[in-house]
Amino acid sequence: MPKRRRLTMRQLRQLLRLSADGISVRDIATMLGIARSTVQDNIERATAAGLSWPLPAELTDDVLEHRLFSRQGVKQGIRRRAEPDWGALAVELKKPGVTLSILWEEYRAVHPDGYAYSRFCDLFRGFERRLTPTMRQHHVAGDKVFVDYSGKKLPIVDRKTGEIREAEIFLGVLGASSYTFSEATWSQTLPDWIGSHVRMFRFFGGVPRLIVPDNLKSGVNRSSFYDPEINRTFGMMASHYGVGVLPARPKRPKDKAKVESGVRFAQSCILGRLRNQTFFSLDEANAAIREAVERINTHVMRRLGQCRRDLFETMERPALAVLPAEEYEFAEWRLARVSTDYHVEFERYFYSVPHSLIREQVDVRATSRTIEIFFKGKRVAAHQRRYGGARFGTDPDHMPSSHRRYAEWSPERFRRWARSIGPQTEGLIIAILASRPHPEQGFRTCLGVLKLYQVIDTAQAEAVSARALEIGGLNCKSIGALIKSYKASRHTAEPAAVGEHANLRGPGYFH
Repeated sequence: MPKRRRLTMRQLRQLLRLSADGISVRDIATMLGIARSTVQDNIERATAAGLSWPLPAELTDDVLEHRLFSRQGVKQGIRRRAEPDWGALAVELKKPGVTLSILWEEYRAVHPDGYAYSRFCDLFRGFERRLTPTMRQHHVAGDKVFVDYSGKKLPIVDRKTGEIREAEIFLGVLGASSYTFSEATWSQTLPDWIGSHVRMFRFFGGVPRLIVPDNLKSGVNRSSFYDPEINRTFGMMASHYGVGVLPARPKRPKDKAKVESGVRFAQSCILGRLRNQTFFSLDEANAAIREAVERINTHVMRRLGQCRRDLFETMERPALAVLPAEEYEFAEWRLARVSTDYHVEFERYFYSVPHSLIREQVDVRATSRTIEIFFKGKRVAAHQRRYGGARFGTDPDHMPSSHRRYAEWSPERFRRWARSIGPQTEGLIIAILASRPHPEQGFRTCLGVLKLYQVIDTAQAEAVSARALEIGGLNCKSIGALIKSYKASRHTAEPAAVGEHANLRGPGYFH
């Protein structure tokens, strides 16, 4: 039999007015469009409650409804059939594969004369409505962790200067057990964001199936209802742990109601309790936060009769995936274009790649220790990261053969080459290198001089070198002129002076 719909208080007042005017039950039912039995029932209720028309002016709709329909004298909350522990059933329902049908079958196995399935479901839904909104959400164990930053910050005082710096509060809440992790970091930037996730997974001792973040830039490059774009570094971290990323929909706080509730609870249990303490370092703050989080996780939830830690240990931990053998090392990813000198730039330092990739776009993966460069998903170069010293990190194997020969030049190599010709030539090479601000700037001159000497014999080369040292001719042009002059004289091993000519006066003119 369908449940009788209760009249509105406006209809009840009109019904009582018509009845007081002597209108019959049949006519009242026709005028109000309701059943005669409904009219008779409400007139009897008004008589039993001592109400008659006109009603007192101070009688509000709420008071009228209470007078007519409250079950006075009937003891509430006592049911004739045995009931299960609804809190325990709410916990069991979060376990993978558990349904209300299975729980009802187990209940009837213990209480054969218990409630039928439909009534069992009604009573359970009634219990759920008395829980907090986040508890009412159905989260399967090991399925999701909700992460966010608290809007409130924790002040930390510099012990030397007295300057106050505010730290961010990161929070992670597991969906099924509400087991909570929290810590303070200096910022919401990518390194702190990734580091907090690594430490959160370590705290849980496992990995859920999904991370549900808000749409902050460290996690999501572009928020979208249909196709959100995940930050690549955040995505690589998630891939390392084998966890998916499902950002909350923009402007949909109910998608992450679990963490929103956790944020409010954390703000009262963490910031509220620590408001009178002064912290002088991030480590001090995090030590106090760990104690507050311990209090949160061991607090017994009134409706369920269990604490978050008990729920986590019995229900959530077994459902989490195993942590990888090594923790994720933070790595920043960037796109770069290979320059014409076959180097890419990262933080004002340059790292080489194979010269065949000139002008190609590559991916740079930077950790605190290494720089790795990828082209079409394949690693093509790896370097130790530079924070000082030479700005160029060049692998000889990346150079064209001609460049590689040049890179192998050194002052010692040129001195050995010159020494093989003679002491005068070695002295000339030493003088050329010493005349430059940096020895490398003299490499090309040394190479040019030694190539010029390849067309003359050793004695001639030694004579030219001695003369060049005497007159200070420390460049290829002077050496070339001396060689040309030596070839022209032919009568003496002593080459003619640079620039000898019939029209020149010479030093004797001035004596």
